[in-house]
Amino acid sequence: MAGAVTTDTPPVDLEHVVISDDGDRYRVTLNRPERRNAITGEMIAELHRVCAIVERAPKPVLLCGAGHNFAGGADIAQLARRTRDDALAGINRTLFDRIAALALPTVAVVEGYALGGGAELAYACDIRIAAPDAVFGNPEPALGILAAAGASYRLPQLVGTSVAKQILLASARLDAEQALRHGLVMEVADDPFAVAETVIDRIVAQSALALRLSKTVIDAPGHHPWADDIAQAVLFDGPDKTERMSAFLEKKS
Repeated sequence: MAGAVTTDTPPVDLEHVVISDDGDRYRVTLNRPERRNAITGEMIAELHRVCAIVERAPKPVLLCGAGHNFAGGADIAQLARRTRDDALAGINRTLFDRIAALALPTVAVVEGYALGGGAELAYACDIRIAAPDAVFGNPEPALGILAAAGASYRLPQLVGTSVAKQILLASARLDAEQALRHGLVMEVADDPFAVAETVIDRIVAQSALALRLSKTVIDAPGHHPWADDIAQAVLFDGPDKTERMSAFLEKKS
């Protein structure tokens, strides 16, 4: 099934991904429900095209899977054919790093399975909202490989090194409540889409520039108070600060 892109850019036909422009946000849906949205090379290529659209006109992104699963992992039939050179190219990692670097926040709605590459895609998002049946896991070592698309450096930051090792080394899985307890998800909800839309409502009500700079300094490695100061200086000298603070003070008075 093809999905039409309704942005200001020319329409793009996509087979494995659907993107819709909902005015102040994008909704991106992985669209292989019959295969639990298993991630293929073709889906990776289409998600790169989606990233290009979002990068040209930044807005928050709601990322989800069609059907009853977020993404059950990589397509094993394709993965079995990949070679050393494919691994060195970082096919999935390059995409997930690109998603993580999008200018404005990304919110993943996770229903059902988010395993392997699907889990790593969820880890690359800024915020995760889970359905009660959500399950996160990285079973890659059972297949003779490792979780090499970001889990080794994102998951320890999200849940701590000890829990990350339980997932990456001992094949532990986190259900929705465990994911909430360990801080991997923001909320568990019977209607995770409604919660995600409310979160994005709060995001779009804020200054886009302040959000972009906040995300940049949060994601920057190491201790960088000077970068925070520079980002703050840019915001202090911009119209958003003046307008928003003036409106706040007028409302308070």
